[in-house]
Amino acid sequence: MDWYTRYGEWSDENRDRLDIAITGVVLLIGVPLAVATGRGSEWFFGFDTIGAWSGVFAFLMLAPFALRHRYPVPVVALVFTVAFLHMLLGPPLPPAAVVAVPIALYNTAAHGPVWGHRVALVASFLGASFFAFLMADGRDRFATIVFLFFTLSLLFFAVWSLGLMRRARIAHIRALSDRNRALESEQDRQKELGAVAERTRIAREMHDIVAHSLSVMIAQADGGRYAAATNPDLAATALTTIAETGRAALADMRRLLGVLREGDSPPGAGTSLGELTPQPAEESLESLVNQIRASGVRVSLIRMGQPRTLPPGAGLTVYRVCQEALTNILKHAGPDPTVTVHITWAATSLTLTIEDDGRGVAAANDGQGMGLLGMRERAALFGGDVTTGPRPGGGFRVSLTLPLPDNAQ
Repeated sequence: MDWYTRYGEWSDENRDRLDIAITGVVLLIGVPLAVATGRGSEWFFGFDTIGAWSGVFAFLMLAPFALRHRYPVPVVALVFTVAFLHMLLGPPLPPAAVVAVPIALYNTAAHGPVWGHRVALVASFLGASFFAFLMADGRDRFATIVFLFFTLSLLFFAVWSLGLMRRARIAHIRALSDRNRALESEQDRQKELGAVAERTRIAREMHDIVAHSLSVMIAQADGGRYAAATNPDLAATALTTIAETGRAALADMRRLLGVLREGDSPPGAGTSLGELTPQPAEESLESLVNQIRASGVRVSLIRMGQPRTLPPGAGLTVYRVCQEALTNILKHAGPDPTVTVHITWAATSLTLTIEDDGRGVAAANDGQGMGLLGMRERAALFGGDVTTGPRPGGGFRVSLTLPLPDNAQ
C-alpha cells in the first residue's frame, strides 16, 4: 500500500477534524494576507477601508471549507458567490479567491453529486469571463479578455479533471473495500459450511462404525450365550469375535477422532500405528463379509468383472454402504437369514447389491433412519445412487451404482 492510499484511508477516518484544522490554519494565513494586500470596497463605500473588507470577504470564502466534505455543493455555491461579490464591489483580484475558487471546484468534482460539479464547472467559466472583463483595459482590451478567459478556463478545467480523477479513485477504493468485505463474508460462510459438512461426515462415520460393530457384537453375544451350555468351544469363538470386533471398532474410532485432534499434536510428535491405518475400501469387502459370516450369518460374496482403481473416497463409500446394509440385516432381517453380496465392475460403472431373504420391510423400524440417508449422501458425493426396497420373494435389497471415470485403470 503506497503513501497516497494510506493517507486517503487516514483522512477518511478523520475527515471532519482534518477539515476544521486545515481551515483554521488557512484562515490564520489568508485573512491577514487579504487585509494587507486588499484595498477594501473603495468605490462602493466611497472611502478606503485599508483592506478590512478584503479580510471579511477572505473569511467568508475560506471558512466554509470546514464543511467541504459534508456539504460540497453549498460550499462551492457560497465560495463562488462571495468571490463574485468581491470582484464586483472590491478589488478586481481577490487574493483569497485564487485559492478558494479552485479548491471549491476540485472538492465538488471529487465529492459532490454529478449535477453539482457540472454546474460548478459552468459557473467557473462564467466567473472567468467576468474576471477577464474587469481586468481588461486599453487598446488590446478584446485580446486581453480572450487571453484571460481561456487561461482561467483551462486552469478550472484542469482542476475539475483532477477532481474527477480523485472521484474515480475513491470509487475504486470503495469498490475494492466492498469486494474484500464480500469475500471475507463468503470465506466465513464457506468455513461454516465446511464445518457443517465435516461434522456430518464424522457423524456418518461414527454411525457406520458404532452401529455395525455393536450389531456384530450383540449377535455374537446372543449366540455365545445360547452355546455356552452345550458347546463351550463355539461360545469361546463368539467371545473371540466380540473381542476382535471391539478392537477393530476402537481402532476406527481412534483414527476418526484423531482427525479432530490433528492440530493439537506438537511438532515432531510420533504417530501410533493405528493412526496410520488406511481407511477401508472396496478391497476390504471380503474381510467385512468374513466378519459377518463369523457371527453365524450365511453370507456369500460374488465378484464379476475386472476390478479397477476407484477415485479417492469412492472405495470407502462402497465399503460403508455394504457395511450399513449388512448391519441392517443383523438388526432387522430376523433369525437365520441368507445374504448375498454381489459386486459388478462394468465399463463405466460399479454396481454393489446386498440382498437377504429375511423379514425385509416387515421388520420393525428403529425410528432413526440415518443409515439409508447416509448411504444416499455418500453415493451422491460421487454422482452415484442408492436404491432400497423389498426383494421379490421376500427379504430386502440395497443396490449402489457408482459411475467410473473413463481413464480408470
